[in-house]
Amino acid sequence: MDALAGLLEGPRASGAFLLRIVLDPPWSIRVQDGSPLCLAVVLNGEAYFEPEHGRPVRLRPGDVAIVRGPQPYLMSDGTTTPPQVIVHPGQRCVTPEGVELRERMALGVRTWGSNLDGSVQLLLGVYEEVGAVGQRLLDVLPPLLVVSEDMWDSTLLPVLAGEATKQGPAQGVMLDRLLDLLLISVLRVWFDRPEAEAPAWYRAFTHPVAGAALRLFHEDPANDWTLARVAAEVGVSRATLAECFRDAVGTPPMTYLTEWRLALAADLLRQSDATLNAVARQVGYGSGFALSSAFKRVYGISPQAHRTTAPAR
Repeated sequence: MDALAGLLEGPRASGAFLLRIVLDPPWSIRVQDGSPLCLAVVLNGEAYFEPEHGRPVRLRPGDVAIVRGPQPYLMSDGTTTPPQVIVHPGQRCVTPEGVELRERMALGVRTWGSNLDGSVQLLLGVYEEVGAVGQRLLDVLPPLLVVSEDMWDSTLLPVLAGEATKQGPAQGVMLDRLLDLLLISVLRVWFDRPEAEAPAWYRAFTHPVAGAALRLFHEDPANDWTLARVAAEVGVSRATLAECFRDAVGTPPMTYLTEWRLALAADLLRQSDATLNAVARQVGYGSGFALSSAFKRVYGISPQAHRTTAPAR
C-alpha cells in the first residue's frame, strides 16, 4: 500500500449522500452543511463554484470539482443572483426565509431541482464524515480544486451518473464504491499535474529510500519498527534513511510512523468496539497504556474520550 492508498482509506464512502441536481437559470445554492468533502460533476450546462474565501470557478460538462469543507461554498449559474436555496447539515434544504424545499423540489430517485428537463445537471457526492486518516488527506487539499474534462479520460462519469438514479439490490454500496473510485481518479490526476503542489508524502512515494520506508509503514504499521530495522529493510544506513526521509517527507521517519499509527488508532476507536489493548496491537503499541499515553500527548484527550465524542462537523 502506498501513502496515497493508505490516506484514501480514510474518506471512504459509506452511505454517502449522492444527488443529481437539475436546474434552469437563474439559480444559486449556498451549501453550509458542514460536510468535510464534496465531489461535484457537471453533466450538462455549466456551473460556478465559489468557496467562502476565494474566487468563483466555472465548470463545464465533464469537469469535476472537489470542495473541502467544512466552510460554506456557493454553487450558481455565475450571475449575481442571491442564494435561493440554503443547504444545512443533514442536507436540509430551505429558502433564505426558512421554507422547507427538500420534498417540494424532489423529482425522483436521488434527483432534485426545478424540473427534469432543466438545462443544468449536476451530480453531487457528499462525504458527511471522514476519520483522522482522511483528515490527513484533506489537510493538504485547497478549499476548491477542479479537474477539467480535457485533463483526463474517465469512463466513471457516465457509469456513476447512470447508476445514481437507479434502485436495486446493494445500490447504495455500489454508489459508494463508484464515488470512491471517482475521488481517487480525480486526486491522482490533480496531484500528477506538472504544476501541482503535491504533498511531500505523495512525491516521496517515488523516492527510492523514503518511498520504500513509507510502504513499510503503511503496509505493516503494527510491526515493531525501529530506525535500524527500517534501514535494514530498505538497504541503507540509519543516517541515510533519516536524512533521505526527512528531506523527502518533511519529518523524521519515526515521527511520521507515530503520527500514522495514532491516526489509524483514532479511526479504529470510532469504527469498532475493539478494546484499547486490541487497537494498540493493531497499530504497533505494546499495550493500551502505551497507546493512551501517546494518544493524549498528540490529541489532547484520552482514547476513550475520543471514542465517545461525536466527530467534528
